[in-house]
Amino acid sequence: MPISHRIYHKLRLVIATASGTLTDEDVFGYQRNVWSDPEIAGYNELVDMDDVGHIALPSPDRVRDLANLSATMDQRPGSSKMAVIAAENLAFGLGQMYAARRDMNPQSTKQVEVFRKRLKALEWLGVTEAELEQESVG
Repeated sequence: MPISHRIYHKLRLVIATASGTLTDEDVFGYQRNVWSDPEIAGYNELVDMDDVGHIALPSPDRVRDLANLSATMDQRPGSSKMAVIAAENLAFGLGQMYAARRDMNPQSTKQVEVFRKRLKALEWLGVTEAELEQESVG
């Protein structure tokens, strides 16, 4: 599966890294498998798309479907953030479509922003690389 993830419990953060060819089965599988865990409900999320070489998307409607599925899995009540890192134009555009679809869904409690650079995404999430490294060691 070209999406790996790591959970940082102290930071209440999930970092997902996508690579290679990314399919809709990959992203739907990640959403269902990772976010069905009640221990991480309400955590912030960072999705790094920088190592994706190709996005195999059968239809733009799948972005809507993913946004709707994600919104139904959000913690209620509550609010969290999701930052998407996407330097490549297609991934950036799809990320923006996803963010807009989530924003339009009344069930969504997660604020989504798309960034070109990791540092800006981490700043928006209120996390530093040093904190990530410290939790990795600790």
